[in-house]
Amino acid sequence: MADIEKNIETPPAKEEKKEGAETEDVLLEEATWEEVFRSCCCHDIKEWALILVGISIVLFFLYFFLFGLDLLGSGAKVMGGCTAGELFGDDTNPVAGLMVGILATVFLQSSSTTTSIVVSLVGADTVSVNQGIYMIMGANIGTSVTNTIVAMGQMGDGDQLEQAFAGATVHDMFNFLTVAIFFPVELITGYLNRLTTACVKNFSTRDGEKWVGPIKKFVSPLTKKVIIANKNVIKGVAKGESCSDFYPIVCDDPEFPTKSSCSQVGLISCDKTTDACPAFFQADASRSDDQMSGIAAFILGLVILFICLFAMVTMLQKMLLGSATRIVRKATNINGYLAILVGVGITILVQSSSITTSTFTPLVGLGVVQLEQMYPITLGANIGTTITALLAALLSSTNAMQVALAHLFFNISGIIVWYPVPFMRNIPLNAARNLGKSTRVWRGVPIVYILLCFIVFPFILLGLSVLFTRGVKGLTVLGSILTVALILGLAYTLYWFIRANGKERIITKMTDMQARRSAIQTLPEDIALLKSKIQQLEEHAGLLAEEAPAESNADDKESIEENA
Repeated sequence: MADIEKNIETPPAKEEKKEGAETEDVLLEEATWEEVFRSCCCHDIKEWALILVGISIVLFFLYFFLFGLDLLGSGAKVMGGCTAGELFGDDTNPVAGLMVGILATVFLQSSSTTTSIVVSLVGADTVSVNQGIYMIMGANIGTSVTNTIVAMGQMGDGDQLEQAFAGATVHDMFNFLTVAIFFPVELITGYLNRLTTACVKNFSTRDGEKWVGPIKKFVSPLTKKVIIANKNVIKGVAKGESCSDFYPIVCDDPEFPTKSSCSQVGLISCDKTTDACPAFFQADASRSDDQMSGIAAFILGLVILFICLFAMVTMLQKMLLGSATRIVRKATNINGYLAILVGVGITILVQSSSITTSTFTPLVGLGVVQLEQMYPITLGANIGTTITALLAALLSSTNAMQVALAHLFFNISGIIVWYPVPFMRNIPLNAARNLGKSTRVWRGVPIVYILLCFIVFPFILLGLSVLFTRGVKGLTVLGSILTVALILGLAYTLYWFIRANGKERIITKMTDMQARRSAIQTLPEDIALLKSKIQQLEEHAGLLAEEAPAESNADDKESIEENA
């Protein structure tokens, strides 16, 4: 039996772990600028060729990653355009305005689109300046759902998911905390309204064309061949029209429709530059047909997004193995305020904070960009995305410019509070880190987080706030009762979480769920290992069985000889 145990015994992993720890320590040592220069510029012809091939592959998948994001956004606008328009069209109070901004941005998958629509609605006097400011605050929160979805693409690796989810949610934490401060400040003092009123005293509108960023000039033509969202539907519904008013679609030549030959289109439009209609356009489509096309485009964009994300991450891992990761960390370890300017510049070029943060999120997951660097880039992206609304407001009215400036000052005010002082800066950083660590306990945390923060809570608060705006005493009383019940429920939940071991129970539950999931995933490997161990036992048992009869026969023979 001792021989059996010796043969079956697996070698200890302590030495391997120790060696791995030493290797990790070497990798984490800070590189010198000499190493950075040598790694960047000192290569032979073969190495330069491999680097060029690697960069070309990454750029190829980055292009289609951006295409997937653009397609996802266009599909979302078609899929939820009518609903988003109805949200904008509601007569809202400040809380409802904030929730409308969050939900509309989640439906449209673009804060730039939301803010541009809000600016145009304010310019048309459909929405008041005050309500527009609260909607802009909500749009700031809703925009971060996209990079959180991108972080979920790294669920296959626990380390990457933890870092990527932290990198994505640092954007959320900043936005939530900024709204938590400046929403009540705006309610009480009208800070942004007063400040922007002073700024637009001598403003006059100008004629011109909408500026399109260089990245969109490369990516949008491909998206427009698949699907084009008709933003006029969202604006029309917000102004009181019905989504059904845009149907049926009217085209002179239904067989070969073009932009010029179609006098009325629905949720899907045609390209005014090329006069061509996209692949998903149908001349005889109903509203439900167009919405199904939007869902198809959304799913297709999501698939392309995750495929390209996986390919980029795999390629970057191969390019940045070993000491190269240290060197890239050193090269990207720039001053925080410079990183803010980088975020501003990139976002102006791509005209979307979602694209900026979603592109950097996988790099945070790989550990190439640190969370401390991602945070200022995110802040810069928040400022850069305000440029879209400012450009739209230049062609609109004074009120529109006031709302666009409110968006800019809101983000600048948030940065002043949450970045310069190290103690304040660490609050959103630590909150994001803790959310990232929670994925170690259970990898389903990002899904629950998105559902609760961007859909369930906003809908609950929107529903409650609407009860107070209808002018019906019964609804007001009902709203008051439900609000008190909600506050008491949140207070009890907080008490249960902190004082009644609620946190430990949740962690235990999530740990059990993750353990069961891991056990199911490793079950085939465990069964194969168990079979191999059983086979080893059978082989050893067979040898012992053969030896036992032989020894028995020898003993019998000796006893016979003795008797003789």
